[in-house]
Amino acid sequence: MTVLPLRPPRRVRHETVTLAHGGGGSAMRDLVEDVFVSAFAVHEEGQPLEDQARLSLAELMARGDRLAFTTDSFVVDPLEFAGGDIGKLAVCGTVNDLAVGGAVPVALSCAVVIEEGMAVATLRRIAASIARTAREAGVRVVTGDTKVVARGACDKLFITTSGVGVIRTGLDLGIARARPGDVVLINGPLGDHGAAIMAARGELAVSAPVASDCAPLNGMIGALLDAAPGTRLIRDATRGGLAAVLNEMAEASNIGVRVAESAIPIRPEVRGFCDLLGLDPLYLGNEGVAVAVVPPEQADAALAALRAHPLGVLAAAIGTATAERPGRVVMDTPFGGTRIVDMLVGDPLPRIC
Repeated sequence: MTVLPLRPPRRVRHETVTLAHGGGGSAMRDLVEDVFVSAFAVHEEGQPLEDQARLSLAELMARGDRLAFTTDSFVVDPLEFAGGDIGKLAVCGTVNDLAVGGAVPVALSCAVVIEEGMAVATLRRIAASIARTAREAGVRVVTGDTKVVARGACDKLFITTSGVGVIRTGLDLGIARARPGDVVLINGPLGDHGAAIMAARGELAVSAPVASDCAPLNGMIGALLDAAPGTRLIRDATRGGLAAVLNEMAEASNIGVRVAESAIPIRPEVRGFCDLLGLDPLYLGNEGVAVAVVPPEQADAALAALRAHPLGVLAAAIGTATAERPGRVVMDTPFGGTRIVDMLVGDPLPRIC
């Protein structure tokens, strides 16, 4: 962001965003100060904004011995939906990408690409949602950027967030660390986010009384790691859903994975929605579901820690890692049979995040 003079914040005088709001002049300063700086509180009062955030190395290293850094872009359609919006999604997505690697999220950047003509009121709501979700996750938005493009050059609003976190000393999580006998856990029901997005689009004349599960998972993951310090890996089941995570783990760790369909929590509303549209909840994207693999002797403690957290009340042990069929995921069905769970081919629901 540009350096701002020490003066009272400027105010946006337009109801919609114009190309002038991306031109680097006073209109851009109005937008940045009024909509973003005021919401994010990215600098100390009385201090100008610089072109970069400055983080104390001493404070960071007091929390662990390695930095984690991640970035992601968000292009969800529609921008606002039951249970969240693109702003909440951007914060949760980046915070969760840090947390599943064992990092404590510390700071975020937020860059926005805005289409000319977007309502300033909508932009304010999304900025407020970003700030609110960051506070919930215990992180700060410390720097960012704003661009405005002509009508049709993007679809309303795209957001890119990057995050920095600190990995606690001695922790080593990784997708290739699963071992035969390990237990696979998930913290909650599948498919809520995918169903909520599809229902919000209204393209199929069907509705689902379900909200997105979008949530920052770092607090819950911290409790899990305290209870089960030998945890092998954690992944959030976003695009591609649970099926993608299990297949990536099986391939990277050179193990088989066997899960029980009856053990996987899925809300009746989501199951009915998927049955109606011919979708499989295993492949629907989630924004508040984490998959954890823990050694068998720590599985009970890990499951108890998840269930003690508000985001893990419906946590379940859904399967195990095996030495059989390396690289394959096998599901036991309620009817006594089995089926192979492959990776997703294509994209049944684009632009969910």
